[in-house]
Amino acid sequence: MRSLTTGYCKLLSPLRLTAVSCRCLSSNELKMPPCDFVPERYESLPYEHVVEVRKKNLSAALTTYYSKPLLLHQGHMQWLFDHEGRRYLDLFGGIVTVSVGHCHPKVTEAAKKQLGRLWHTTNIYLHSPLHEYAEKLTSRLPGKLKVLYLTNSGSEANDLALYMARLYTGNYDVISLRSGYHGASPYTLGVTALSAYKPGVANGFGCHSTMCPDVFRGIWGGSHCRDSPVQTTRTCSCSAGSCEAKERYIEQLKDTLDTSTARRIAAFIAEPIMGVGGAIQYPKGFLKDAYQLVRERGGLCIADEVQTGFGRTGSHYWGFQTHDVMPDIVSMAKGIGNGFPMGAVVTTEEIATSFARSLHFNTFGGNPMACTVGSAVLDVIEEDGLQDNCNTVGTYLLLELSKLRDKFEIVGDVRGKGLMIGVELVTDKKTRQPLPAEKLNVIWENCRDNGVLLGKGGLYNNIFRIKPPMCIKKEDADFAVAVLEAAINKYLDTAA
Repeated sequence: MRSLTTGYCKLLSPLRLTAVSCRCLSSNELKMPPCDFVPERYESLPYEHVVEVRKKNLSAALTTYYSKPLLLHQGHMQWLFDHEGRRYLDLFGGIVTVSVGHCHPKVTEAAKKQLGRLWHTTNIYLHSPLHEYAEKLTSRLPGKLKVLYLTNSGSEANDLALYMARLYTGNYDVISLRSGYHGASPYTLGVTALSAYKPGVANGFGCHSTMCPDVFRGIWGGSHCRDSPVQTTRTCSCSAGSCEAKERYIEQLKDTLDTSTARRIAAFIAEPIMGVGGAIQYPKGFLKDAYQLVRERGGLCIADEVQTGFGRTGSHYWGFQTHDVMPDIVSMAKGIGNGFPMGAVVTTEEIATSFARSLHFNTFGGNPMACTVGSAVLDVIEEDGLQDNCNTVGTYLLLELSKLRDKFEIVGDVRGKGLMIGVELVTDKKTRQPLPAEKLNVIWENCRDNGVLLGKGGLYNNIFRIKPPMCIKKEDADFAVAVLEAAINKYLDTAA
């Protein structure tokens, strides 16, 4: 195995600070790709004081990553820098939020100009950024999805989408998929089907979950189910043009509709690829059949694009397009603003009109700053070719990660599309028993020590979530895979 050096080169003086790619690594090991960006010297609160403030003045509900939490100071494109000048490849993008790159120059410049012109006015007044953005964003959605509501977060967006569906249909019951995450507001907690997020008090009435169509860990799955360059290693005996797994999971949805809801429902909400649930992909055709069942019951179909939207899947701009479906309502957030707090709901004129029967108001939704940033993000996605980059680099990264699955018994599954990727760790491939979270953490921490930041997720917290800024390059992918491989080797050597 390669030897790892966790130390870094000393920065001799703030005045002599050079591009922080000077990690002191021995001759045969992991070399971080170069970066010519020079971070500013950190001159704020000492690390120990920050930790103390965290304990005293911030809610204990706010968890931190890593045994020794990172104190981040600056970001540039796919890179983050801590208070000591160490550089990290960010493969989690602020929880799938940094879409075009940390502090992208064009987005930053647009924000600065608007900051000097008009920070805030509510949407009771006309202002150009709102109307320019509304036209620009809706032009990127197909069909009749042309009416926009702007919010401040994904939870708000999904909350509004559910409310809108209930108003329009006159029905109440909502269906979601187990292991799905849609937010933490009282409404959205009902459709979030992960117990870790449930507070144990009444919330989300009228919400029901159906079996998650997970073709790796679920009851059914085969070797041709996913829209991904990497399939499961499960055997598949389906005849051409058929998918037994899809049919079985649809039967479970029918059973939920027959036993848990009224005969007519309000909505079905699903992510095109699960985010917090661990990049779970459904059998091809599942969402299409699910949408048909829901509409037969009078319900609307909501596509939660909070993590999959804006080109991240590579082949399409929106995740729902990869399933050949047309939702009635689309919710979005996170990458919409590259880290600026904003979200949106887009629907049809007919559904939007029914929603106008009562006054709806959002003080900050559609404010000039958010709309200016959002507009610049849309421009950069096109100008920098980021959707194509997701397709090219994402496919390359998936295939390289699949080699780790072939090499290591504990790498049970690699899946995803574009730069929406999951790597699931197991105790062994035969039983698919999840690797305990504390063991996964050893690998995760080692990756951090060697300059790669990964997310975690899944029902058992045994899945690495890889959703980086969409500007990463192939050499970054090579570095990330090498670091992960070395971390797994180190873990196995220690565990032996």
